[in-house]
Amino acid sequence: MNMAESTAGSGLTTADAAQRLRLDGPNELPGQGPRSLGRITRDVVMEPMFLLLIAASAVYVALGDVREAAILAASMLVVIGITVVQERRTDRALSKLRDLSSPRALVIRDGVEQRIAGRDVVVGDVILLREGDRVPADGLMIEATMLAVDESILTGESLPVEKTPAAEEDADEHARVYSSSLIVQGYGAARVTATGARTEVGKIGRVLTTLQAETTGLFSEVRRLVRWVASAGLVLCAAIAVIYGATRSDWLAGVLAGITVAMSVLPEEFPLVLTVFLAMGAWRISRVGVLTRRMPALESIGAATVLAVDKTGTLTENRMQVAAIETLHARKELRAGETLDAETRYVLETALAASERQPFDPMERGIHATARLLILAEAQKLQDSMLIREYDLTPELLAVTHVWQTPGSQESMVAVKGAPETVMGLCRLDAATRSALMAQVNTNAQRGLRILGVARGSSDADKLPDTPHGFNLSFLGFLCLADPLRADVPDALAECKQAGIRVVMITGDYPGTALAIAAQAGFDTSSGVVTGAEIEAMDDAELKRRAREVNVYARSKPEHKLRLVQAFKADGHEVVMTGDGVNDAPALKAAHLGVAMGGRGTDVAREAAALVLVNDDFTSLVAAVRLGRRIYTNIRHAMSYIVSVHIPIAGMGLLPVLFGWPLLLFPVHVLFLEFVIDPTCAFVFEADAESPDVMRRPPRSRDTPLFSSAMLKRSVGLGACVLLLAVLVYGLALQRLDDSSARALVFISLVVANLALIFVSRSRDGNIRRVVSRHNHIYWAVALLALFALAAVIYLPSVATVFAFSPPAWPAVVSVAVGTAVLVLLTGRWLKYRP
Repeated sequence: MNMAESTAGSGLTTADAAQRLRLDGPNELPGQGPRSLGRITRDVVMEPMFLLLIAASAVYVALGDVREAAILAASMLVVIGITVVQERRTDRALSKLRDLSSPRALVIRDGVEQRIAGRDVVVGDVILLREGDRVPADGLMIEATMLAVDESILTGESLPVEKTPAAEEDADEHARVYSSSLIVQGYGAARVTATGARTEVGKIGRVLTTLQAETTGLFSEVRRLVRWVASAGLVLCAAIAVIYGATRSDWLAGVLAGITVAMSVLPEEFPLVLTVFLAMGAWRISRVGVLTRRMPALESIGAATVLAVDKTGTLTENRMQVAAIETLHARKELRAGETLDAETRYVLETALAASERQPFDPMERGIHATARLLILAEAQKLQDSMLIREYDLTPELLAVTHVWQTPGSQESMVAVKGAPETVMGLCRLDAATRSALMAQVNTNAQRGLRILGVARGSSDADKLPDTPHGFNLSFLGFLCLADPLRADVPDALAECKQAGIRVVMITGDYPGTALAIAAQAGFDTSSGVVTGAEIEAMDDAELKRRAREVNVYARSKPEHKLRLVQAFKADGHEVVMTGDGVNDAPALKAAHLGVAMGGRGTDVAREAAALVLVNDDFTSLVAAVRLGRRIYTNIRHAMSYIVSVHIPIAGMGLLPVLFGWPLLLFPVHVLFLEFVIDPTCAFVFEADAESPDVMRRPPRSRDTPLFSSAMLKRSVGLGACVLLLAVLVYGLALQRLDDSSARALVFISLVVANLALIFVSRSRDGNIRRVVSRHNHIYWAVALLALFALAAVIYLPSVATVFAFSPPAWPAVVSVAVGTAVLVLLTGRWLKYRP
């Protein structure tokens, strides 16, 4: 019988829970929620770009050009609307990530166990608690087995508090659990009495979040660049205003020219790109079963050089089944329709007695399932007995011992199961017997089976020893359990190899079993296996040397995982570490990127990790690496485009002033170009699929700057090419056309160049065919809308007047548009780089 069965009568129905959730609201603590629409709008309006637009509108009013001011103000409202929509979309994505910070909850609803989000817990729910869980709401204990809770987050007291069940009318502090406290030992069940702001934590106003805004390396680098360019833009703005006013005696027009140049230089798209890409990246990664709890994970995972993974549940299906039972005299394979003889029934019954009544461990679930199928009578008889003592598995003693008292019997029954070498040691077997039995263990391990030793004894219930070493035990045999390798692991492992990523297995399993599974998965096992005991015997230098060669580590404890992570890091690797238990938290924190198991992982492991594997699946982790590389590559492509596109815009705002030509760009022109640039940065590059060779490149170095010299050379080269072309077109056009026609012709060149820059910036090598093969529908939508809007502002008289355009002749338009596109595409192909 499991815990759900023992408390099912107290659980809510799904309908009742939904009704209470509507009445009480979500189980969330008061704190910073998503920004309101008004706050987002206020934040957007206060950005430097819009302050410059407001200043430009004021200058137009001062010049008496009210219509121009009105057009600029109306355009500004449209841009603000687009930006607010982008901000809202980003906020929603971040809000979903913030929800991940709430504890998960295992509840009983409709009589069955269900895993739900902590925010969906309601008053009356029965929550099941186990070691490593964070309590999702205040509750009253119903059942408790050796349950101890760390309540320091409320009381400041570091010592765990033992919990016991009690009736509500006389419940004291030992019968209550509180939201956000941590289960450090045992397991139990509690009925929820308060949620959200009504919990003890909520009453004192403490705000708990595990997902907070973090400054990533990318943001720090971009912030420095934005600060530098913005400062230069302000200086340039003042210089242009002074030069224009002094040389042409028109100070208001000079201020307008300065504002235009400042708008063209201001790199407000840089932080927009990072925010949108990381938020959307987290959403994309969630679709492959990986949840992002911290933003830096998205820029780190693509740089991974070592993936340190567990075996059970990550490489295998975590679906343990009893495959065979071995006694001292025979082996019994368990197949469909199989029956057991008395000796094998005795081994299975003893293993069941040494298992938890409410099993969480996959092996114990497999034992329970086999017992219900093959020895139902013995299993039911065990339910009538009383469990009077448990000796838990510890790192020093890898075995579980349960002592049972049968009604009417003076003696108690002692059942033990655990690591074969540990159980044989408890039975005090002689060396020859142990050697023969270990040969059986090795044979089974080479088949990839998980082996448990089983022993039994009896004892006086009034004189139980302090440790299992004090019992007189008889060794009965082995349970052989199978956990099949996930079918897609070999392909995922091969993909990692060609991506230059080394995968190592760190497991608590028997060495032979670990090697067998590793060989099935495709690991290089030529260097053998290193055990936890061997790790303890090595100094740091020796461990670092061995870690370069060995890919399989067995019988590993959490402290061994930590040392391995430190050894890989000391050898210059970017380490991604998976873990699921309370004791895995140090290794998860020590790794460059910690990944917690979502299915079997504890809340403590989740809190220490930056990513969570929803299905504990290695393939999902590899998919996250692939997406991480895609996100970083697309960010670089977007940044390259931003650098390139601002050079000709800023240059054509500056050079006419210096050359004494008529001004080419006014704020409304820059605003038009921003209509193309902003959605391009936010959506076109983000939507680009990864290139086919993304997992055939070596991992990038963690120290590689976002704006590498190679990328900047190409970006500046492309931008300078467009600027040179625009200057030539404007200079020649002014000799043959009027000012408004020349301005329109150069503007056509700038818009077409913008679209071509988007195209070539989406590839590292300017390969046009490769870019076309990526079906990015957003790009073609942006391009068509931009060309349609361009035709409108040139050929619709009422709009063209606002832009100070006159339609040029068609031959000139076609020649400039085609020539610009071809030149940019050829230059992009020539100026290729490798990031």
